[in-house]
Amino acid sequence: MDDTAAHLGANVRSLREARGLTQQQIAKLAGVPRPTWANLESGAANPTLAVLVRVAAALQVSLEELVGAPRAAVKHYRADQLPLRKRGRVMVRRLLPDALPGLELERMELAAGASMAGVPHLPGTREYLTCESGQLELAAAGERFLLDPGDVVVFRGDQAHGYRNPTRARAVAYSVVALSGR
Repeated sequence: MDDTAAHLGANVRSLREARGLTQQQIAKLAGVPRPTWANLESGAANPTLAVLVRVAAALQVSLEELVGAPRAAVKHYRADQLPLRKRGRVMVRRLLPDALPGLELERMELAAGASMAGVPHLPGTREYLTCESGQLELAAAGERFLLDPGDVVVFRGDQAHGYRNPTRARAVAYSVVALSGR
């Protein structure tokens, strides 16, 4: 329990400071007295759930982020530290080291002539596909779309779809999947 209180104190202080607010300003936004806020930041507080909910709302973070181990202000991830999977001659790398609820971001590198079937996502999911270099063909909804660098196609990610590099050069694309809230 001591770690949780210390984590809460460090997180509340660092989140407030990152927003450039005084204890008085953020306490007012959260609807708690300034001495209560100071007590939270000291790591000695044992707040009620109602106070924690108000603090999280004022700081625009989840309760988990308030009481979890503090995150580093900055952390550098090398490309080889990010999850990578190979599907035939296609390499797919996650772009973010931390999961973002409801969102997936991936970089796809397709060798010349390579193709890959997409896996349908949950009902209501939207996928945004953009080509960075080369050319990429997307098959979705019974149609084919040829993407040049900078092009974007938005489609329902809950249907059968596939990607193909129709050229003799490498193609690089990015996929953003917005998962359904259902």
